[in-house]
Amino acid sequence: MAQDPTPHAVARLRAARLARSVKPFLARGGPRGERCAGCRLRPSHCLCALRPTQPTRAGVCLLMADTEPLKPSNTGWLVADVVQDSFAFGWARTEVDPGLLALLADPQWQPYVVFPGEYAAEGRAVHAVAPAAQSGRRPLYVLLDATWSEARKMFRKSPYLDRFPVLSLLAEQVSRYQLRRSTRGDHFCTAEVAALCLELGGDTRAAQTLEAYFDAFTHHYLQAKHQLPPDLDSAAHRQLRALRPAAPAG
Repeated sequence: MAQDPTPHAVARLRAARLARSVKPFLARGGPRGERCAGCRLRPSHCLCALRPTQPTRAGVCLLMADTEPLKPSNTGWLVADVVQDSFAFGWARTEVDPGLLALLADPQWQPYVVFPGEYAAEGRAVHAVAPAAQSGRRPLYVLLDATWSEARKMFRKSPYLDRFPVLSLLAEQVSRYQLRRSTRGDHFCTAEVAALCLELGGDTRAAQTLEAYFDAFTHHYLQAKHQLPPDLDSAAHRQLRALRPAAPAG
């Protein structure tokens, strides 16, 4: 098992959520299911050595339902692994983290609430990200990291998000997420949504890296579930290696 990487925003949110838990959170597999603190996988299938990071113009803000940071299958964690400027906050209907409000008010960012346009008020939905030369601000993708029913509630009951445009993605691909299946094929998991947003905003290499990392994570997760070794020469692993930043000369 690789040494734990530096905790990112989701890891810190997970630690805070665990600290206030009345009883321990047990992922599937029971109390003996040891997991790596860095990637949440079984130590035999640890992914920490493959953790990629890519510079991006955009940032990602994960607004997470209460138990999402605790779930080993959560893919918002992968987004925070890849995107350097990632932020994570727990969502509650009755209170808002002051840090979230400060982030949304930071003039360097142009927040976009990523959600299907059919749920937005007329004129609020957009399908493109403003070019840097036009806006002078960096895009900040606000992702509602939750089950579909929870995400709809979060969208309706977060008035502090109402002043921002809703980025409605028009992707026609079917979700490849195999860990927690949505009842609708046009619903993407958080990592897939983030990759689509990054691609849309011009962060192509980061989008490709996140897609390959997501595929590698899914492979390791499912191989561990079925007690099979991971294939370290799979297409996703090869893609990850190809996308690594070149080592500096000398």
